[in-house]
Amino acid sequence: MIRILSMIRKEFIQVLRDRRMLVLLLIIPIAQLIIFGYAINLDIKNIRLGLLDSDRSYYSRDLLRDFLNSGYFVLVSRVEKPGGLSRLLDGGKISVGINIPADFTRDLLGFPPAKIQFLLDGCDNNTAQISLAYATKITQAFNENLTGQRLNLKGKSGSLAYPITIEPRIWYNPDLKSAVFMIPGMLCLLLLMVTMISSSLSLVRERESGTIEQLLVSPLRVYEILLGKLLPFVIIVYVELILAVTVGCCWFGVPIRGNLVVFFFLSGIFLMTSLGLGLFISTISRSQEQAMMTAFFFMLPNMWLSGFVFPIDSMPPFFQAVTYLIPLRYIISIVRGIFLKGVGITVLWPDALALLIMGLLVFGLSVLRFRRQVA
Repeated sequence: MIRILSMIRKEFIQVLRDRRMLVLLLIIPIAQLIIFGYAINLDIKNIRLGLLDSDRSYYSRDLLRDFLNSGYFVLVSRVEKPGGLSRLLDGGKISVGINIPADFTRDLLGFPPAKIQFLLDGCDNNTAQISLAYATKITQAFNENLTGQRLNLKGKSGSLAYPITIEPRIWYNPDLKSAVFMIPGMLCLLLLMVTMISSSLSLVRERESGTIEQLLVSPLRVYEILLGKLLPFVIIVYVELILAVTVGCCWFGVPIRGNLVVFFFLSGIFLMTSLGLGLFISTISRSQEQAMMTAFFFMLPNMWLSGFVFPIDSMPPFFQAVTYLIPLRYIISIVRGIFLKGVGITVLWPDALALLIMGLLVFGLSVLRFRRQVA
């Protein structure tokens, strides 16, 4: 027991002397708890709404007012043609589209029931289900209010058939399968985890074993050392990516509606970012344990603030702004767009450009920091 207590004392002294490890163990978990306590929210709100109002009547405006006053929906765009809603859904600009036909008021005041169409982005099955429930509830309340007005005008009591019927259309994932939503995000998370952890540990391992000095005195230049260390992980990740895509499509039934060449090309841009993060972690870590803890610290914000599980629109405005610094946000949008929506580079180029700029900055900064350490 005395020997065990001595070992415990030695470990405590070592941890307390290592300020970086102390920060990783005590301060960062508390900071993440506070940040994620505000950012992670299971309530779905601020749902981006697109509107095609071909009726332009008092009743259509009144129905839209009910949607906006509910606190769940935010009108982000009005279109003039049905194709406009399709383009907004393809580009991820809206989550729900409302199509109010030109004969809405005529049918509302006449005998046939009026029909409105809801178009929902089924890529996020949870948001689609909740959005449809919200829309149904709001429309039902509008129906009850309008039916009550009719009864009052006729001086009767009782009930009438609801004057509005809902026609929901769920795009990209009609059956709202969770796997169709989760698997593309898991592919992106796989890319991040494998490349970041492996690249950071590989360089730190060389430093711990003392072999980094042997590499530096060899005829190899710095960029040749980095390429030799990082390219094997790129090859391994692409092999794993092919296997993961095969499993996701053949086993879980995830559709591939877009171009796989575009998918693998844009995945390469993301690999530059994740490898750059791994290289940066290796420059600020003294041991493999520190590298693992730091990589874990980098992965948590990417996981929770990227839209992988929790909708970005439901986060507070400050954290919505922070998500633009999260590389996983862009690759998830790209992968879901290619797999589920079948869109190409003409729609995905803003996310691809942001990812490219971020990758060049992160990788360039990491290389410069590595060169200074070995100089």
